[in-house]
Amino acid sequence: MNAADTAWIMVATALVLFMTLPGLALFYGGLVRARNVLSVFMHCYAIACLMSVLWFVAGYSIAFGGDGPYWGGLDKLFLNGVTLDSLTGTLPEILFFAFQMTFAIITPALIVGAYVERIGFGFVLLFSALWMLICYAPVVHWVWGGGFLADGGIFGEVGVRDFAGGIVVHATAGLAAFILAIFLGARRDKAKPPHNPGMVMIGAAMLWVGWFGFNGGSQLAADAGAAMAITVTHLSAAAASLTWALWERIKFGRASMVGLVTGTIAGLASVTPAAGFITPIEALIIGAVAGVLCQEVVNFVRGKLVVDDTLDVFAVHGVGGIFGTIMIAAFGAGTWTAQLGSLAIVGIWTTVVTVALIYICRAITHLRVDDETETTGLDLAVHGERAYDLNS
Repeated sequence: MNAADTAWIMVATALVLFMTLPGLALFYGGLVRARNVLSVFMHCYAIACLMSVLWFVAGYSIAFGGDGPYWGGLDKLFLNGVTLDSLTGTLPEILFFAFQMTFAIITPALIVGAYVERIGFGFVLLFSALWMLICYAPVVHWVWGGGFLADGGIFGEVGVRDFAGGIVVHATAGLAAFILAIFLGARRDKAKPPHNPGMVMIGAAMLWVGWFGFNGGSQLAADAGAAMAITVTHLSAAAASLTWALWERIKFGRASMVGLVTGTIAGLASVTPAAGFITPIEALIIGAVAGVLCQEVVNFVRGKLVVDDTLDVFAVHGVGGIFGTIMIAAFGAGTWTAQLGSLAIVGIWTTVVTVALIYICRAITHLRVDDETETTGLDLAVHGERAYDLNS
């Protein structure tokens, strides 16, 4: 065990949890109408609790329990065999478990942004639980757990490169969000603006800070590689924020604060898979392109496809993660075959599992709330609470 590495990953674990609670909750909560903000908080908080327990029960074992090509097996159910002396690299294995648990929390939580303001709470819990165990955890094993997409797998000696989750986190969550939005259909009234842009900015800022743990911690060491990952993460976020705002100014005559901070998230998502393999200049390029690319995909999904992905999860996280994964090959840090092939395989798996789980879960519990509940707002109708005076 290395004490410096251990100390840093303990901090990184806290930072990644901070991304979901309260960062993502505030970012998403500010974007919805006042009558639904508590429901968004409830979704994020409940998912964090449920995923923590399920990662302990089975998720960690499926992802990291063994060296099989497709899943880790069940040998480490309930952390069986994980002791204070167990190591993963230079880290206590129990710390590695906790760090990876925060990733298992935020990935299904990202999907929340696609279905807010109209989904049943029971469906959220059931779908998130099954999706994490059946979709997310196996993909973790394929990419990070020595599975068939990693080095020595189906792509030969050099497997897929995904430093902190462009494929594992953002592509899976983004695609699942898009599919769920299609099944749900549009909100009855989607013209209302965000109720609290200030909350959106605060949440985005927390995500930005937390992302240092997300990407920097993925080095699993306190070394120069972690420092570089943090640096390129920051530069990509800054560049994407500026280009998103500039593109808004060119197209619409003014730049919005919500747009500026959405650009931040696009830059962060895009640099995530590449953060351990690129230079600061390459990070600027990724961020600068992401600010325009993700904004154009937002407009395409809303205007051309007419899909109500409420908070643009697919356009920002999904497309951002896919773009960053491809740029690894463009910059020569990975092979085109492995990067594109892994995106295709994981994309097909995510699509099949997500569609199947939607059918299964909606046979058990309601997918969408009724019209009266949607009009009243999920806060009061579903949870019996209200955060704001709706007349204020």
